[in-house]
Amino acid sequence: MAEFFVLNTGARIPSVGLGTATGKAEPGVVGAAVYAAVKAGYRHIDCAPQYRNEKEIGLTLKKLFEDGVVKREDLFITSKLWSGNHAPEDVPEGIDTTLEDLQLEYLDLFLIHTPIRSKKGAIPTPENFLPVDIPATWGAMEKLYHSGKARAIGVSNFSCKRMEDLLAIASVPPAVNQVESHPGWQQMKLRELCKSKGVHISAYSPLGKPGSPGSMGKGFLSNPIVVSVAEKLQKTPAQVALRWGLQMGHSVLPKSVNETRMKENLSVFGWSIPEDLMAKFSEIPQVKTLRAEFVVHPQGIYKTVEDFWDALLPIFCLVTSPFPWPRLHLLAPVRLLQQASSGDLPQRIDHLQGLRESIR
Repeated sequence: MAEFFVLNTGARIPSVGLGTATGKAEPGVVGAAVYAAVKAGYRHIDCAPQYRNEKEIGLTLKKLFEDGVVKREDLFITSKLWSGNHAPEDVPEGIDTTLEDLQLEYLDLFLIHTPIRSKKGAIPTPENFLPVDIPATWGAMEKLYHSGKARAIGVSNFSCKRMEDLLAIASVPPAVNQVESHPGWQQMKLRELCKSKGVHISAYSPLGKPGSPGSMGKGFLSNPIVVSVAEKLQKTPAQVALRWGLQMGHSVLPKSVNETRMKENLSVFGWSIPEDLMAKFSEIPQVKTLRAEFVVHPQGIYKTVEDFWDALLPIFCLVTSPFPWPRLHLLAPVRLLQQASSGDLPQRIDHLQGLRESIR
């Protein structure tokens, strides 16, 4: 297996990247980890303003370039749009701040971090959430793509429903959906949808989260199936979990500040999990680690977790029409309406029938 996957833009995303959401790491720890990771062979660094370490990573990238360890074009750098910058006019500010902090001129991949919009400058808590307008935000993301500041654009934490809604209106389809995915939460339905639409899955928490709700001890890494496969292949459970992800067709973003573990996590090439052993992974109990209870509030936008993951993304459009009624209030993707704005009457009638079907 190659050490990269090809995105729908033609760009190559490394199969294994370094996650930098390390929580409350002491100053300098993440920067040192990024430097060690790149020297060890990592070429994808996954960042986000939410991780509160982009300035530190920016200093490290500058040092890597100055020391001649790598050139900018050797690295694939991902970052994400902060929830407070979802308004279309604030999206450019979001990427500009990240580029300044990372000391870069462009990002290889820029993602909408979550389908959550919060008041600008406010702490992203339920009382500060605003209704999302993904089509408007995505339109601004597309402008970044065309400008070259983001060489690929995508999303993160988007469910099947949200992906379908986005794909219906996108002029530039998302290149990546970054989600939790590992043997303990395989996301098969989402995986099949994204594969059919040419959207690459990139997995955060590919080793799970020990102690997460619904899991015991070390999480799925201690599952007998994972342990047995690891023993048979003379690999660690972590290596087996990462290799499973690669063979399922998605890139993986393990996070670590331990140099030994970083090297271990990168040692997933030159061997594979046989088909008969891959089939056993379907027997592993599935537990979603990131349930997002934190977004739920009785007076908030999301009353239940399900509201968050599978909320409809309607767009109400006021449309002038040649039909007997003067105006149509349609719940439909803008792009389809724009396509229907020209042509003769029969074509418009056919198109409106298609719009009605798309609402069901």
